[in-house]
Amino acid sequence: MNNDIAEGKWKQMIGKAKAAWGELTDDELTKAEGRADKLAGLIQERYGRTRDEAVREVRRFFDSNRDI
Repeated sequence: MNNDIAEGKWKQMIGKAKAAWGELTDDELTKAEGRADKLAGLIQERYGRTRDEAVREVRRFFDSNRDI
């Protein structure tokens, strides 16, 4: 999913993101603003993933939520 699309729909997607990455706070998700790079960075930090793993997770998340 294109970052611009994700940013535009981010408020609707926050609930699903919270379900996917429960250790991230609402504040962190809000500050990510739907930007894939910010979200991947948060996942990398919080879950100890490599950058590539975090980017893949975020890409899968956005791809699976295209219908929002």
